[in-house]
Amino acid sequence: MIIGKPFLTSEQIQKRVRELARKISEDYEGKEILAVGILKGAFMFFADIVKQIQVPLDIDFLVASSYIKTETTGKVKIHADLREDIKGKHLLLFEDIVDTGLTLKYIKDTLLSRQPASLKICAFLDKKAHRQVDLEPDYTGYKIPDEFVVGYGLDYDNKYRNLPYIAVFKEDSSH
Repeated sequence: MIIGKPFLTSEQIQKRVRELARKISEDYEGKEILAVGILKGAFMFFADIVKQIQVPLDIDFLVASSYIKTETTGKVKIHADLREDIKGKHLLLFEDIVDTGLTLKYIKDTLLSRQPASLKICAFLDKKAHRQVDLEPDYTGYKIPDEFVVGYGLDYDNKYRNLPYIAVFKEDSSH
């Protein structure tokens, strides 16, 4: 396993988080948000951005997955659902990365069936190369090329989430 040099530095990440929070605060002025962090991957991004958002918000979490190591299983599993009733609320989902879009589309469709007033998606990274469904985040930190990245909450086999930057991950084929 090889971790490359930072693809996005801590400084670049924090600057973009502030910009996204400012835009969200403007768009939701006069409203209250139910901010939902999709775990595990979004935990760092979620913690950073909700501190910067300047409108009232409640917080909840959803745990979902469809990946094993670097491959998607194609099947979405919700391990822990929301505790809040979302009917009539302005829901804003925070995701670490949108890749195939399968997990997020499943979550979005599931939550829309519960009749929120609105539902938008804020993804820190958007990797369109593998997109399998018609899904676009409403707010995007960075669009990235077809690279497997780790750090800032993103993992490989549940490792490297704690890196304060985002790096390209390569499997070492010499072993």
